[in-house]
Amino acid sequence: MDSLTQIVLGAAVGEAVLGRKVGNKAMLYGAIAGTIPDLDTFVGNFFDTITAIEIHRGYSHSIVFAVAFAPIFGWLISKIETKSEASWKNWSWLMFWGLFTHPLLDAHTTWGTQLFWPFDLRLAYKNIFVIDPLYTLPFLVFLILALRLKRTDPKRKKYNQLGLIVSSLYLLIITPALKFYTFQKFENALENQNIQYERMDTRPTPLNSILWTANIETENAFLIGNYSIFDSQPISFHSIPKKYELAGEIADDPNLNRLIQISEGWYTFSKESDELRFNDLRFGTMDIENPDSEFIFSYKLSKEHGELVATETEKEMSDAKNLLPRLWARILGN
Repeated sequence: MDSLTQIVLGAAVGEAVLGRKVGNKAMLYGAIAGTIPDLDTFVGNFFDTITAIEIHRGYSHSIVFAVAFAPIFGWLISKIETKSEASWKNWSWLMFWGLFTHPLLDAHTTWGTQLFWPFDLRLAYKNIFVIDPLYTLPFLVFLILALRLKRTDPKRKKYNQLGLIVSSLYLLIITPALKFYTFQKFENALENQNIQYERMDTRPTPLNSILWTANIETENAFLIGNYSIFDSQPISFHSIPKKYELAGEIADDPNLNRLIQISEGWYTFSKESDELRFNDLRFGTMDIENPDSEFIFSYKLSKEHGELVATETEKEMSDAKNLLPRLWARILGN
């Protein structure tokens, strides 16, 4: 999830664990714990693109990391907060839950997390977009209400609990129910249109859980369809050829195979100005109403010093500006 959401979650968890004893400092250190796992994006700057992608949401988003580093961070805080009533064990417990709930939340996004690192198992439930105001804003409001009260005020604990309950209901009940409902809609549409397919994957579109996208794999192409719970027209699917033949002599290249594994097989090739591109279909295109627009994650493939190198294509700010009004219009139904 985005940084603000992880800060809010971390602060709320910190308050739940230690707020009664240390007050607002529990929120502060909880918020810090909630941001630490995402420092892997900074580490990724020292590596090539493919390695950086593999690192993201890897070790720092695992149970191993939370268990290993919570006592270390707890010890450091105990040395800073020498006058606090909390002990080293108290701080360590707070840091563990701050570090651990971060990947638990990320597991619900499309990218997912390697919670059980070093095992090669990425959890990705794909029931919430990485930025979802319906999850974050109510949570933030309750956290601010709690923050304004004294640590001994019983309402403080009540507000914090309400924030955790409301956000959890949305994350664990409402969005999975919407995912199940929309998945059935896509299944019925494929059956009604006599479309034979190998597998299907669904996810919410940016900033909401009302409009959903389905990726469907067939023998030679991928189909992409959108469905809003406010739709009144049948679902239509747009076909994107796989074009695997464009890989040519690099088809068996180890670095290309790493990209394929990262994409979980949801990829196509394309050529732009004689440049070979690898398109990761899992995150859709820059324009929800134009399936032929550029993919959000697309990589230029080239050889440097005999090694295959992937370079992420740059996106223009105008692309994002054009996305929002068209996305909103599509959310309201076809």
